[in-house]
Order: sequence, then C-alpha cells, then structure tokens
Amino acid sequence: MKPCPCGSGLAYTECCEPYITGVRTPLTAEALMRSRYSAYVEHAVDYIIATSAVNQEEAKGEIDVQQTRNWSEQSRWLGLKILSVIQGGPEDAQGTVEFEATYERNGLRDIHHERARFKKQNSRWFYEEGDIVPETVVRTEPKVGRNAPCPCGSGKKYKHCCGA
Repeated sequence: MKPCPCGSGLAYTECCEPYITGVRTPLTAEALMRSRYSAYVEHAVDYIIATSAVNQEEAKGEIDVQQTRNWSEQSRWLGLKILSVIQGGPEDAQGTVEFEATYERNGLRDIHHERARFKKQNSRWFYEEGDIVPETVVRTEPKVGRNAPCPCGSGKKYKHCCGA
C-alpha cells in the first residue's frame, strides 16, 4: 500500500488519487492543496492546470505548462508541510493555505514556502494565486569588520583577503 505523498498518513488510493483521476472533487481548500502537491509528485500536470484559476482561459495564458512539467519531473519531492489554513472549508467560498513543499532539484535541496489563495466556483475549489514567503536570513556569527583579521586565518586584514 503506497502512502499518499501529501503526508496525510492515508494510502494514496484513498487520499489524493481519486481527486487527481477525477473520481472525486476536494471538499476543502486544504484537500485541493494536498492533491496538487501529490500531482506534482506523480507528474499529473493536467490536474495542476485543471485546478488552477477559476477562469480556465486566463489560466492557460498565465501558466507555463512545460515549465510546470519540468519542475514536476525534474524534482525529487521530499514532503509537504501545511503551516496554516484560513477558511477554505466545505461551506466557504475562499480560503488560504500556507505551506512548505520540500524538494531536491539538480542536487540542491530547496523549500517552496507559499501562502496560496483558493476560490470555490460551482462547488469546486481552484487555486487562484499565491505569494512566495521570503526566507529571512539571520546571521549566526558577528559581522567581520573591514580592518579585522580575516576569519580564514591567513593573518591578513579581512578587506585584503576574503572580503576583497
């Protein structure tokens, strides 16, 4: 029994696969988000496109299908973490899901952190748009001054060594 890539703890055949194959439709924005992640893992790009934007004609013009396919197929998907859900329930018309999707591509590990907005139309959820949440880099070591000795141990001033 293959576990679902979305991390729900259920089997893929009982979790996201019925959504991706069109047997069922997700009842919540979070369920759609999880199934879209699983679609990236399973390379089901048609599902990703079909669940993007309420206006499908607009979506076709804004989505680079080949780039989406490349990202799906050239990445090794490592996990999905749902950080928060605002609305997006069965009775809601819109919702927001903040998530982190961890993947590896070209030997580099990365985390796609997004705050995604979903909208329901005709009883179906669609991905509307999302904002990438920037990562704040926090310095763990004190800043090296220009005239301080270089931390590499060369004996030179930082500005004449690694700071050049």
